[in-house]
Amino acid sequence: MELLSFGKTGWGDELLIATMMTIAVSITAMLIGFLFALIFTPLKLSKSKFLNLIGNCYTTVIRGVPELLVIYLFFFGGSGAVMYVASIFGYNEYIEINAFITGSFAIGIISGAYSTEVFRGAIQSIDKGQFEASKVLGLNKPIHFFKVIMPQMLRLAIPNLSNVWQITLKDTSLISVTGLVEIMRQSYIAAGSTRDPLFFYSFAAVLYLLLTYLSMKLINKLEIRYSRGY
Repeated sequence: MELLSFGKTGWGDELLIATMMTIAVSITAMLIGFLFALIFTPLKLSKSKFLNLIGNCYTTVIRGVPELLVIYLFFFGGSGAVMYVASIFGYNEYIEINAFITGSFAIGIISGAYSTEVFRGAIQSIDKGQFEASKVLGLNKPIHFFKVIMPQMLRLAIPNLSNVWQITLKDTSLISVTGLVEIMRQSYIAAGSTRDPLFFYSFAAVLYLLLTYLSMKLINKLEIRYSRGY
């Protein structure tokens, strides 16, 4: 356990900071994913073929491409795009996008594709009578969505969103390729420094399992809260 002690002799403080970074990236990516889901879910449900095509392209392409490739595209392609725009204004130096922003955004887009399908399925599972009743009562669209549809959508979506959260949490291990020091990257550094990869990679697995376990406890409480009366 000396390897996990805090201070100069152990890696405990570094792994703790890395765990906080993993949580920060996961939460940020999940929030970005929700934003994308709120944009693309209406497109998926739209009666317009063009809007429907845009929504389907997003979910099909992102879910069909390996997550690591998406991260590479944003990390290297994003820097290239920013440098191209900067060159238009006469700035020709190398520009590197912050690894936290790149990783969170890339994983957020992946999370958003899965969340879009979860929200779409949840809304389509709501009884059509709920929509008709809102029309009869003359509710405007914001009240109709936030007071009638969203509470029922969340009740149906939370069990599947727990799977999206687990995917997002585990995908953070892939952004170690960008140089961001999260659990996987810190474990790699510690393993290389001490030449004890089995110990640190096993401990990394324990950390991911612990985060997943605590997350599921919280999600189960949310599921019970939104299922009151059913």
